[in-house]
Amino acid sequence: MMDSRLRLRAACSEGTDGDFLKGESESYRRAGVDIDAGTEAVHRIGPLVRSTYRPEVMGDIGAFGGLFDIARAGFRDPLLVSTTDGVGTKAEIARQTGRLDTIGRDLVAMCVDDLVCTGAEPLFFMDYLAVGHLDPDAVECLVGGIAAGCAEAGCALIGGEMAEHPGVMAVDQFDIVGFAVGAVERDAVLDGTAAVVGDVLIGIESPNLRSNGFSLARRLAFDVAGRALDDPAWEGASTTLADELLAPSVIYAPAVLAALTAHEVHAVAHVTGGGLPGNLPRVLGDNVDAVVDRSTWEVPRIFRELQSMGSVDDDEMDRVFNMGLGMVLAVPSHDVHEVVATLVSHDRQAQVVGKLVAGTGDVQILDQRGGGAGV
Repeated sequence: MMDSRLRLRAACSEGTDGDFLKGESESYRRAGVDIDAGTEAVHRIGPLVRSTYRPEVMGDIGAFGGLFDIARAGFRDPLLVSTTDGVGTKAEIARQTGRLDTIGRDLVAMCVDDLVCTGAEPLFFMDYLAVGHLDPDAVECLVGGIAAGCAEAGCALIGGEMAEHPGVMAVDQFDIVGFAVGAVERDAVLDGTAAVVGDVLIGIESPNLRSNGFSLARRLAFDVAGRALDDPAWEGASTTLADELLAPSVIYAPAVLAALTAHEVHAVAHVTGGGLPGNLPRVLGDNVDAVVDRSTWEVPRIFRELQSMGSVDDDEMDRVFNMGLGMVLAVPSHDVHEVVATLVSHDRQAQVVGKLVAGTGDVQILDQRGGGAGV
């Protein structure tokens, strides 16, 4: 595997070294970048990275680029698919609590679950980590979460970059970005043209916010409601607000791929920022509408708690958060039960949540009384 973490880079500002001692020579360390700490971090994450390798991975950690032998992956006529994403301001919650072990899993989920919407199998992953100060313990924790997510998703972690930014980022600040590459057979690409009137919508449940809507969630919880991270999530809750906000993202890719392999699936939508109204139209043609019945699944308590903190209206909640559905599949009616059974067999709770009707590419979300409550 090729990895450029050995080549740490920094964006340094003037005046970073306030304790300059007369007569002492300047160095990268005095500018705020600790090369030795970077080397130690690379040493620690080596076993974590190697634990994700697939047979197609060539080389090892420490070179300038990651090599992956696509010919060994077994595709006939593959198209490569690439995605990139981050975890947004959920990273700030992780920083404030010092709980860095699951945010990497969130990063992987955001990328690989986009890939499967095209029908692609995730093959390999790369990450970019920027920190104010490079702490090998923190890096090991963050990359450990990424490696765990990659292992679950079935993709190899084949490269990455660590950048120390003294004078630009606070000492305990960090941000992470992920890049995933997958492959799909040319004749199996999901491009939105297969979904038709009469298709049934199957929703896969999300028990938490995953990594979307955290700027609003943070404003509601801290600025509006004046809550603390170690407060109970709600009255009588056994979990704290931090527990609920940092709950790791479900990784849907393996279950969805199993459904794609075994059954006829016409479209797959990853419900991230924009919610159902923003994401379902991305995988549907302009001649159908998606009608979703909210009474068919349970909206997790955390969403209602956040909504009540700021009297947020239903439409705003729907277009910011996933509201309890992380993925939606459009399937022909004759395959519904089999698709649900396959998803459940892969530990993903799923059920029918709606249907496709003639329309113009819109989403209608029905409330529990059967009335329109969405777009």
